[in-house]
Amino acid sequence: MDVFEALKTRLEIKEFEKRHVPAEVKKEILEAGRLAPSGMNSQHWRFILVDNGEDLKTLADISMTGKWVKDCDFAIIVLTSTKYPWHLLDAGRAITHMQLAAWNRGVGSRIYTGYDEKRMRQTFNIPSEYSISGVIGFGYPARKILGRKNRLPLEQVAYLNRYGQPISF
Repeated sequence: MDVFEALKTRLEIKEFEKRHVPAEVKKEILEAGRLAPSGMNSQHWRFILVDNGEDLKTLADISMTGKWVKDCDFAIIVLTSTKYPWHLLDAGRAITHMQLAAWNRGVGSRIYTGYDEKRMRQTFNIPSEYSISGVIGFGYPARKILGRKNRLPLEQVAYLNRYGQPISF
């Protein structure tokens, strides 16, 4: 799939088919995260692949905003080192890479950041030096995706040379 086409059509998915994503696709998604750029090439992110049904239910139980994760095929917990001031930016870059790689293979995804941190750390053995930057749930979409996004026009979010100066093409 063309990268710009993926950007135009990828939507956040929270309803998944009960079909397993092959191991090689999971590996490719993790590789996409690993290949993401990081500030000063620090490569400080770490990823926990969660594909056990009971663990996915636990992720849902300890989440305030990601109850839907129990129905996905697998999830990835994204960790970053807070010793780098740009750690959340790097998390976002890795997450975006993984979501686009997944979409390229027909796998939908969604992120969430609301969870019980203490339980998350205990359950998934997360060291204190890492921030839990987000959780991404993955799976094949339960419904056909139309790919229509509700976005403001470019002229309302981009300016020419100075903030507030209109841009047109």
